[in-house]
Amino acid sequence: MTLLLGKRVLVTGGAGFIGSRLCRRLSDNGAQVTAFDNLLEQVHGPTPTVDPELNLVRGDIRDRDALASVVQRSRPDVVVHLAAETGTGQSADEPIRYSEVNVVGTAILLETLKGLPKPPTRIVLAATRAVYGEGAYADTTGGLFIPPPRDAVRMAAGEFDIVDRSGVPLKAFATPESLPPRPGSVYGSTKLMQEFLLQQTPASWDHVILRMQNVYGPGQSLRNPYTGVLSIFCQQAMSGKTLGIYEDGEIHRDFVFVDDVVDAFARACTASKATNAVINIGSGRRTSIREAAERILVELGEKPDVEVTAAFRPGDIRHAVANVEIASSLLNWKPETEFETGVAKLVEWARNNKPN
Repeated sequence: MTLLLGKRVLVTGGAGFIGSRLCRRLSDNGAQVTAFDNLLEQVHGPTPTVDPELNLVRGDIRDRDALASVVQRSRPDVVVHLAAETGTGQSADEPIRYSEVNVVGTAILLETLKGLPKPPTRIVLAATRAVYGEGAYADTTGGLFIPPPRDAVRMAAGEFDIVDRSGVPLKAFATPESLPPRPGSVYGSTKLMQEFLLQQTPASWDHVILRMQNVYGPGQSLRNPYTGVLSIFCQQAMSGKTLGIYEDGEIHRDFVFVDDVVDAFARACTASKATNAVINIGSGRRTSIREAAERILVELGEKPDVEVTAAFRPGDIRHAVANVEIASSLLNWKPETEFETGVAKLVEWARNNKPN
């Protein structure tokens, strides 16, 4: 990471779950880091606690004047764009908010950076696996494709699997970056538009797009109902609630530990092989939501009793797992934290940071 020494880095969303850790990592490697964050109450609570060593400028990504001020002051060599609204369910209820923050906010950022006398040399975008929608499945010839979102009528009847025309369940595969995106949610669509804006805005910088799977770990908000499912389970379990599992319990996700994600972002800031690349960041391991909930209960010293509800949310995907071969070749990166180890760290942190 010696290539970061003396570099000026602007991190939007820099006080968040991933951003705050990334700022510390970059600073420890000699970068001059400025964080820009609106400290959203939904995530940070009414009285946010911010790392006193964080060089934080408070502002909203949609605020042209605030953004111009921090950009002109920091004169970044590298920008890491993490600021975004997240959450599939909430995006369906608030499409204007998600479009304004994720799409318009990104456009304002790019336009502002282009106005600098010396624009940054690289922009790293925090993208998402949600752009893949249902992710990769094999067709009858063995080729990979992304099916359309599942039908709500079939799901209401308890039929949750992706099936072919004959009703035979299809086999899910790890999704490679080469498959054309097919988002199935407002959130996924706004995040894909961020990618398009970055790729299609003429500029002197290069870019790296990191499509993250389900990031989890210590520091993830325990108060935000639209945050990661593992932190939601921790909060519910510590409150004595039964953990309700959607569908038949066999929804699968690719959970990747936050420290591994931060390492990927730090590498993406300087990796020459990653120029203008789209890269999956995940564990490469598929874990069922039922298994994840039971693991949390075991770590909390509880019986691994969960309730499979058969309830479902339109827009939810069935299976998700990333093919991370490109991350290995372009970033020299691989996930280091086993799921069981990561959950133990999350639970330990949650015990000590339970919201009032």
